[in-house]
Amino acid sequence: MISVAEAEARIVAALRVTNAETVSIADAAGRVLAADAIANFDQPPAPVSSMDGYAVRVADAVIAPSTLRVTGSSPAGHPFAGSVKPGEAVRIFTGGVVPNGADAIVIQENTEASGDRVTINSPAKHGQHIRKAGLDFAKGDALANAGRRLTARDVSLLAAGDIAQVSVRRKPVIAFAATGDELSMPGEPRKSGGIVASSGYGLAAMIAHWGGTARDLGILPDTVEAVSAIAELARDADLIVTLGGASVGDHDLVQKALGPKGFALDFWKIAMRPGKPLIFGKLGAMPLLGLPGNPVSSLVCALLFLKPAVAALLGVDAKTELLSAKLLRDLPANDQRQDYLRARTEVRNGELCVDAFDVQDSSMLSTLAKSDALIVRAPHAPASKAGEAVDVLPLE
Repeated sequence: MISVAEAEARIVAALRVTNAETVSIADAAGRVLAADAIANFDQPPAPVSSMDGYAVRVADAVIAPSTLRVTGSSPAGHPFAGSVKPGEAVRIFTGGVVPNGADAIVIQENTEASGDRVTINSPAKHGQHIRKAGLDFAKGDALANAGRRLTARDVSLLAAGDIAQVSVRRKPVIAFAATGDELSMPGEPRKSGGIVASSGYGLAAMIAHWGGTARDLGILPDTVEAVSAIAELARDADLIVTLGGASVGDHDLVQKALGPKGFALDFWKIAMRPGKPLIFGKLGAMPLLGLPGNPVSSLVCALLFLKPAVAALLGVDAKTELLSAKLLRDLPANDQRQDYLRARTEVRNGELCVDAFDVQDSSMLSTLAKSDALIVRAPHAPASKAGEAVDVLPLE
């Protein structure tokens, strides 16, 4: 058996970043930039007012009160065509371009208007309430760098920089199939002694959340012919994932069925709980990750190994930082496998605390659904007392 860290490293090392494609910024949120996004103009493109008021020359309004002649207006989107001359002022509104000749804005609360005259009741200061051209960013600035996963805030910024399209990494296609004669789809008649296939739904949601495209190949029966068909069904995917068929037994067919198709095993078995039986290798040039069929094991392994795999295909780092939390009750010593205990966290007296569920049976999806974290226990970790700090992996 190999360690969790070694397994993750070997999986990530075997993957290559997807090619780039161009998308509209309307569709860019959540996508990973393949090239820097460069601003196409200054923002703001000209000096603008940050307040409603009057554009003046400081020399005319340095002493208050002073009365000036109003020669025009400059609302947003309609710049004043002339310039401000001695003894003059221009009515201006927030976002309006500052007229030539003006070097300050006096807010309207500090003025009194009468006809074409305005009295300035507060001394003007140079640059007051003026946003300089390029204050936010300048033409040629990188507004977001390659490798960044774009947020809603990012796409708004790119739009402000007059960027209509961006180069992003193609979403990696993750093709997955469940194996097992005992499985049926939700809502379908169940087979004798059978169960409902559930892991694929969680897996598809995870893949989409991480930035990939999930392709469900369905349920494959326990025959060499059916499992070997994966090679053809997933021929244009970036990664194949199987659910089941990774543990020891007469009906565990992934290695047997895919070996003649060119499958080369990298490793099998990881020193962890849940999820010891995990396969990784290549089906020709296609990476293949074989997750355990057990529902909890498959989803925990997806979090630990498929998430960084999708990130590697996108060219980003998916390292999830562990948090420190105080135990709410004792934990026994651990054995030789790294343990991931389903748990709930809460804040008590300003500190993050965590409590593991009593029953950790790896078939219990209900416990996983109630959890918001996994307590991570190293191999051979000694018993821990309530109040001691432990590492936790957030699930959200």
